[in-house]
Amino acid sequence: MTHRPFENQPPALGPARYFRRLSKALPGARKWAGARAPREFWPEAAKLVISISLQFEASGAAGPRAANAFSHSGPRDSDLSTEKLYEYRLKEGIPRLLEIFQRRRVRVTSHMETAAVERHPELAREIAERGHEAAGQGQIGVTEPSIRPEKERACYAENVESIRRVTGTRPIGFQTLGLYPSSRTLQILQELGFLYHVDDVSRDEPFLVSVRGKPLVVVPYTFPMNDPVACQSHSFTSEQYASELRNEFEMLYTEAETRRRMMSISAHDGIAGRPAHAKVLEEFIIYAQRRRGVVFMRKDDIARFALASAITPREEELSPGSQEAA
Repeated sequence: MTHRPFENQPPALGPARYFRRLSKALPGARKWAGARAPREFWPEAAKLVISISLQFEASGAAGPRAANAFSHSGPRDSDLSTEKLYEYRLKEGIPRLLEIFQRRRVRVTSHMETAAVERHPELAREIAERGHEAAGQGQIGVTEPSIRPEKERACYAENVESIRRVTGTRPIGFQTLGLYPSSRTLQILQELGFLYHVDDVSRDEPFLVSVRGKPLVVVPYTFPMNDPVACQSHSFTSEQYASELRNEFEMLYTEAETRRRMMSISAHDGIAGRPAHAKVLEEFIIYAQRRRGVVFMRKDDIARFALASAITPREEELSPGSQEAA
């Protein structure tokens, strides 16, 4: 199948036409047809927000899995392959993505693992200096059941200090590595002064959870639009991933006529930073930016807006059994 760039794709059905067709096909959908929502969902009457996560990791899923594809000669060669793939992410992947974001005037949220920041402070600093958010990230094994609360807290506090010292900014958002929070993670994040976390994929919009009677913002992450899942677990080609991005966008853009919608994209330097996938990502950004009311936002800005908005969904207080004393 011949791949056509995003900008050459035929226009999709407009939201109004989509809802009219939907009202004929689905019971209860008629009330949506022709509905117009007040533009209070996002700042400055924006219709749909897209948020991109740039993963800045010292290891991670992309390296070892990719290394296995051409490591056949034992542990030593495997280690060498993994290390060279990691170097590619730093020398080519992140710089390529940063240039794309610069060309398209898009600001993203970079989840920074402590080891990556310490090993490559100049790159962490450049990400922040280009206007992107420096957000926190956990490390492998920290949320294992055997890890004591004080160890988990110390690791997150170290992450905060490392990012603050290197980039000059204090992170207010956090992601556990692999999206595996422990039963006490939210309390620890609250104690450390975080405003939001991303380890909840239960909505397509930001919402609030109550932790010890205080709100903590959730800016949802994504699995389907997470490039290791799409391109490695599902073996998507760049054309198939391009189609997934468009389809996700079109459905959310349609729903955004009547409710707050957010599209989340996760970009790992070793996958999205490859030339073919980087091309797909840039074409998608162009495709989305040409649609009325679409804006790209950092997650810290989304969190602040959601916290101040009266219509942000609020989850009930977490039960004592779900959050152990930290």
